[in-house]
Amino acid sequence: MNPITALVARHRAGSGEGITSVCSANPYVLRASMRQALEDDAPLLVEATSNQVDQFGGYTGMTPADFRAAVLELAEAEGFPADRLVLGGDHLGPNTWQERPADEAMPLAVDLVRAYVAAGYTKIHLDCSMPLQGETAPLTDAVVAERAAVLLAAAESAATDAGIDRDGIVYVIGTEVPTPGGAKETLHDLVPTPATAAVGTLDVHRAAFERAGLADVWPRVVALVVQPAVEFDHLQVIDYVPEATAALQEVIEATPGLVYEAHSTDYQTPEALRALVDDHWAVLKVGPGLTFGLREALFALDALESELVPDGSATDLRGVVERRMLAEPGRWERYYEGDEHERRIARTYSYSDRMRYYWPDPEITAATEALLHSLDEVGIPLPLLSQYLPVQYERVREGLLPNRAEDIVLDRVRDVLRPYAAAVAPRERLAAAVATTTSKESL
Repeated sequence: MNPITALVARHRAGSGEGITSVCSANPYVLRASMRQALEDDAPLLVEATSNQVDQFGGYTGMTPADFRAAVLELAEAEGFPADRLVLGGDHLGPNTWQERPADEAMPLAVDLVRAYVAAGYTKIHLDCSMPLQGETAPLTDAVVAERAAVLLAAAESAATDAGIDRDGIVYVIGTEVPTPGGAKETLHDLVPTPATAAVGTLDVHRAAFERAGLADVWPRVVALVVQPAVEFDHLQVIDYVPEATAALQEVIEATPGLVYEAHSTDYQTPEALRALVDDHWAVLKVGPGLTFGLREALFALDALESELVPDGSATDLRGVVERRMLAEPGRWERYYEGDEHERRIARTYSYSDRMRYYWPDPEITAATEALLHSLDEVGIPLPLLSQYLPVQYERVREGLLPNRAEDIVLDRVRDVLRPYAAAVAPRERLAAAVATTTSKESL
């Protein structure tokens, strides 16, 4: 059974648990996620997005098969069991080809879905919500659902052709607003998806799948993406308000076998994450927040190194990143407004973290590795670690964390994941942890 299927069943039976969806191709983020999942004794869900990984390589340069191989290689290095790894494809559809007409974009989307399924991805998000050339936004539910049915048929066919057990593949439908990866503009009012729209998405997709002869697949549709009014832009976070989603909660409670999937949960408070899971957003997706934490760790170590080594011989990772982002501005320039000072601040610190696209750059990769090697060569003095990464300092002092640069970086990324781990834990495990903490504090 797909671990997601089992999890959804337990959630619907009242366990109160969920799962974190790690939406990143960064090796440090993936390794940190594996370490966290090992500690939690939990499955790990890793998802690639349609523009990140596709049949032509996407912006990472990896096909679905390439990405799977890379993740499995990291899992072997970290000692993470392959059978606890779930790979998903996010926003699979014509997203990358919106500038093309439907008769060109949809065949490419079909090939995309087939490539993901043939490569062994078992959680497939079908998203045809984007208008194509000559079409007006928003598309009708009927058009979105008919196109999703075409992709569903392609996925099932690809599994059969590859000798893959179709019963092990689960599907997600629906989409969130704004677009994936955080809003491009400043957010003002953000409201949850209307309950009637959620019901309409379910009904129209179910009918479209039946017309396509795929009614038997419907029980493997395990999640619906809706907007719980959770988002972030460059400078602010829209926090979850449970009372605002009461009608949506009623919809999913009346729909057996399904949960909601929450996108853009980055930077939510621990309490908000737990409330989302309690309110049936059992899949919590996070991406930019993880590389935001990675940047914090690496830039802190970069500043630490500058105090340790002679003038002129420091790695200056931050300077290398800035130079490469200015030399290749295509992935940030159109998103950040203001004068040069404001754009410089945004390049480094924006919640949307456009910097995440630059970590694979060969120069930046080399500088990152050089920084970590340099610090391990000279050693990290504890007083300096306390200055720049005080939480990691405490863990080193307590003997919980090796005083090695790479371990420190991975632990800082895990600080982003730890609230998710608590939020998705079954209620009984969470209650036990609280009881243990209370018992220790009383001693």
